[in-house]
Amino acid sequence: MKTGLKPVLWSVAALLLLVLLAVPGLNLFALLLMMVPYVVLYSTLSRRAFMLHLLPVWVIAGLLAGPAVLIIGLFFVVPSIIMGHLYRKGASAAKVIKTVCIVILAQLMLELLLFELVLDLSLLDSMAEAIRSSFNEVMAQNTLAKGWDSTQTETLIDTVIHMIPVTFIMMSFFYTVLSHYIARRAVVRSGLEVPAFMQAKDWRLPRVLVIYYLIVYVIDLFMVRNSESFMSVALMNLVPLLSYVFAMQAIGFFFFLADQKKWHKAVPILIAIPVLLIPPLSLIGVLDTAFPIRKSLTKQ
Repeated sequence: MKTGLKPVLWSVAALLLLVLLAVPGLNLFALLLMMVPYVVLYSTLSRRAFMLHLLPVWVIAGLLAGPAVLIIGLFFVVPSIIMGHLYRKGASAAKVIKTVCIVILAQLMLELLLFELVLDLSLLDSMAEAIRSSFNEVMAQNTLAKGWDSTQTETLIDTVIHMIPVTFIMMSFFYTVLSHYIARRAVVRSGLEVPAFMQAKDWRLPRVLVIYYLIVYVIDLFMVRNSESFMSVALMNLVPLLSYVFAMQAIGFFFFLADQKKWHKAVPILIAIPVLLIPPLSLIGVLDTAFPIRKSLTKQ
C-alpha cells in the first residue's frame, strides 16, 4: 500500500464531502466536487490501496451521516474510477470527457428506471406533481398572469418532462468537464502525466454539424407542435442541445479572436456568459463552423 500524506488528505476530503451531503446549503458544493478525491486516489494508488483508503472513509461517513450519503456517493464512485483508469492509460482529454459523460448519463437514466421498478416510485410523476402543486398554490392566491389556467400548467409539465433527456445530457457534460478540470490538475501535481484538453481558441466542430443543425431547425420551423409525438419530443431536445453545442463553438471563436487581437484573458471569459445565456448568439458558432472566418482573420 502506498503511504504518504497526500493520499490521506484526499481520503479526508472524500470523507468531508460525503458528510457535507447531509448538510443543507453545503450539499450542492459537496456534489460539485464529489468525484475529485476518488479520481485522484484511483489515479495515484494501486487498486488495493484505493480500496483500503475508500473503505474506512465510507464506514466513518455512514456512521456520521447515515447510509443515504453512501448511496449518493456510490453514484459518483463509478465514473470516478473510469476517469482515473483513463488517466492512468494516458487517454486523451476528449476521450475522457466523452466516456465519463456517457457513463454519468447512463447512470441517471438507470436511476429513473430502478426507482420505478424497485421502489415503485416514479420520479417523473413526483416532479410533475411538485410543479402542479406549486402552480395550484400560486393560482389560489391569484398572483399568476391573467389567462393562466390548469391547461397551461399541464403543458408546462409536459414540456419539462419531455426535455429531461437534453437536461441530463447537459448536466452530465458540464459535471464531467468540471470534474476533469479540477481532478486533472491535482493528478498532474501528484506526478502522473495526464493529457490536457485543447485550448478554447482551438475548438473546432465538424462542418457536417451545420447541416444537421439546418435540417433540425427547418423541420422545427414548419412542424405542427404536438407534445405527444416522437418527432416533437426529439426536436424539443435536439434544438436546445445543438444550440448549446454551437454556443461552445462561439466561445471558442472569441477565445481565438482574443488571442489574435492580444486582448486581456478575462475578455473572452466575460463574453462567454451572454453567449451561454442568450441562445441566438450561438449563430456565431454556426458561422464559425460553416465558413473559414478564422483563416481570414489570421491573414490580416
